[in-house]
Amino acid sequence: MGVIQRQGIKNAIIVYLGIVVAFVNILIIQPNFLTKEELGLTRILFNFSILMSTFLPIGINSATLRFFPHFKNETTRHYGYFAYMMIFPMVGFVVLSILLLIFKSVIIGYYIEKSKLFTDYFNCIFLYMFVLALVSVLQCYAFSLLKTTVPSFINDIFVRACIILLTIVYYYKWFSLEWYIYLTIGIYALQVFLVMLYIIYEEKPGLKIDFSFLKTQNPKGMIRYGFMLSFTAMTAIGLKSIDSMFLGHYKGLETVAIYAIAALFSTVIEVPLNALEKIASPNISRAYKENDMNVVKDIYYKSSRYLLLMGGLLFLGININIHYLYQLTPKDYSSATTVVLIVSIGTLINMATGVNDSILFNSNKYIYGTYMLLMLFGLAIITNMIFIPIFGMEGAALATCLSSFAYNFVKYFFIWKHFHLQPFDMKTIVIIFLIGVCFGINFLLPSFDGAILNIVFRSSIITLVYLAGTYFFRIIPEFHHYIPYLKRKN
Repeated sequence: MGVIQRQGIKNAIIVYLGIVVAFVNILIIQPNFLTKEELGLTRILFNFSILMSTFLPIGINSATLRFFPHFKNETTRHYGYFAYMMIFPMVGFVVLSILLLIFKSVIIGYYIEKSKLFTDYFNCIFLYMFVLALVSVLQCYAFSLLKTTVPSFINDIFVRACIILLTIVYYYKWFSLEWYIYLTIGIYALQVFLVMLYIIYEEKPGLKIDFSFLKTQNPKGMIRYGFMLSFTAMTAIGLKSIDSMFLGHYKGLETVAIYAIAALFSTVIEVPLNALEKIASPNISRAYKENDMNVVKDIYYKSSRYLLLMGGLLFLGININIHYLYQLTPKDYSSATTVVLIVSIGTLINMATGVNDSILFNSNKYIYGTYMLLMLFGLAIITNMIFIPIFGMEGAALATCLSSFAYNFVKYFFIWKHFHLQPFDMKTIVIIFLIGVCFGINFLLPSFDGAILNIVFRSSIITLVYLAGTYFFRIIPEFHHYIPYLKRKN
């Protein structure tokens, strides 16, 4: 895992700097500088647009991750794959725009009673989804070249910092809400421009498609694979955003805002998984091509252990401090502490199963993954429709958590049965035990005046205990030799 480790370390640094920026945005800027209705509008617009943007490239992202190793050839500029790839979001935009125009009145009718402001800005979705789709396609191409650091920096730090500045300027009424929405989209358009410049700087991609070579690579099969995976990607994103979209219908934009802040806490836990998948997926694809299942096994087993370990610490950091974190936001938002716990449990389950998506969807069994997602998307719709009217935000969180558990449970047994890979062992139980012990210790710690003091104190104590337990139980012994003192002791 040499390449994965090197890229992973760089990405981890960027990711955790991004977490700091994200927390400033989540805890301080958005709740204090936007009204709940404005914040709810920004979240539901983004969630709706990101959902549409996953289908817009017609699956070329998934096809690229799986088939690009067959095209990779610097001498021929990868046979013009870049130009071939860029055709798909253009075609997808035309098709999806037509469909949205056809069903526009139905969508607006669904939201107009509780979330009228969203219907007023519905037309922004067309531009928003196109820009977000271009971001995903260009990032995917860069990741396939194993160039992850710069695109990750732009996405995780630069874009978030720009949105923070934009929100502060909007708060002082330099421009209207309409301009705030369009300038937010403009920041993502700037991301497209910067990633494009980076790709051109790194390799000057070929703009002439080598159709003679393309014909030898079964383009129909590639398109069929990509088209099927486009439903998969859309469903995967839908599982993460459908709760907010149903809340917009049943409860309104203010509830969406409160829930969105709570749900964003849990996304911090999943950051290491997103960082690892950027580099793990291309390597798993190459391992399948070379029929090297030992590489797949190594990535799967280590990703499960490391991600559960890192996710456990982030889970603890958020949930032991949640009451103090909410003291940094307007008091209305603190009603969602239970939502944070429920959703973060679902996220931790997702972390524990490692990079199972990359293993399943880069294999020749990918179609079964699509079936699983479609089935679970239906489950998410049903559970949200049942739980939200009864339990409100907590119902949306419960639906999300149950969907995450069910999806990962099915994937786990499928990979075990068909690939004979099962990443859990006694170390998994030890990590879960360590998380439980640290969570229990939290209730024995004293409280002080001041949110920041409590956060620093509790985080320091729990982190020390967690790291000591990690060392004592030798959960990651292969890393001990990186620390001189530990190297002498072992």
